[in-house]
Amino acid sequence: YDKSPWNRSGTLMLGHEAAFNDRPPTAEDAVGIGLIQLADGNRYERVADALAWNWQQGAMLHWHPADPEHLFTHNDRRDGRFVGVVRHTQLGEQAVLERPIYALMPDGTTAFSLNFARLATHRPGYGYAGVVDPHADDPHPAEDGIWRLDLSSGAAELVVSVAQLAARDPKPSMAGAWHYLNHIQPSRGGARIAFFHIWHRDAKQWEVRLYTCRPDGSDLTCLLDTGFISHYDWRDDDTLLVWANRPDAAPRFLLLSHAAPGFRVFGDAELKEDGHCTFSPDGRWVLNDTYPDEHQMRTLMLVRTADARRIDIARLHSPKARWWGEIRCDLHPRWSRDGCQICVDSVHEGTRQMYVLDVEGWVR
Repeated sequence: YDKSPWNRSGTLMLGHEAAFNDRPPTAEDAVGIGLIQLADGNRYERVADALAWNWQQGAMLHWHPADPEHLFTHNDRRDGRFVGVVRHTQLGEQAVLERPIYALMPDGTTAFSLNFARLATHRPGYGYAGVVDPHADDPHPAEDGIWRLDLSSGAAELVVSVAQLAARDPKPSMAGAWHYLNHIQPSRGGARIAFFHIWHRDAKQWEVRLYTCRPDGSDLTCLLDTGFISHYDWRDDDTLLVWANRPDAAPRFLLLSHAAPGFRVFGDAELKEDGHCTFSPDGRWVLNDTYPDEHQMRTLMLVRTADARRIDIARLHSPKARWWGEIRCDLHPRWSRDGCQICVDSVHEGTRQMYVLDVEGWVR
């Protein structure tokens, strides 16, 4: 939900094509990687297949910041390992990286990777099937964590290790726990990255800390440690919006800043549910959604940053009896590059599809 599917000119969108939608993908299931030709009746052109994907994040399709008009990246499984692939819309495959891509820096020089095989074990629905975790027997491996990839040379460097995080300010709940990392996101200007350090003992009760650091792993900072932390987005290079527990209070969306300790609640009365929050390109609006309510309906909304004014723009049916758990279809709303359109995934018409909504009348 933090990756725009539109290319720079707004003429193409990235999308996946799957032959099923009612079970988790296995190691044998390939997903189609394709381009949606918006000027040609939204025609879908399948350009590749990938063997590294899941329902929550696909194959990590992402337009390459170095050339967001023609270059994009995705993950794959080749020769028994997960890799990152750089592809040109017309010229095909350009490069293969030794590790899969989780996030790209805004300047297009660097990517970040983590262990998708470990996620497949400890966070099903976010990992990839088909590769054995080399650190499967280690609760907090020193040779695993966040890898920084040089997109020019292909070189990979471990910048933050799982063991390093497990040893920082240990809590009683960490005793005997399994540790892993997830949800890497660079800040808007690329000054820092944020990520989750997660641990659990029984795959049911887990805790999480929100960390940030510089791209080289230095200035490692725990920004929030309240037990439960969920979706987040960077507003700029300093401030994040995150859904999380509060000490002695119900969870809310919190604004966190490196420049000032503590947090400020955003939309206390308007936003009482977790959702996939994303700032608009100009930062004036937050795009957000909900999980299914008692009527199995999800709400899609815009929230004005200045005063948290909420505008509900759609209610979409999402039957939990059919699509839930690892195969659920979250709306995952994402912005077009000009901030005038949004794209969501939805099952309200009976199959998993991508939908585009025009929101210019509200945000301009």
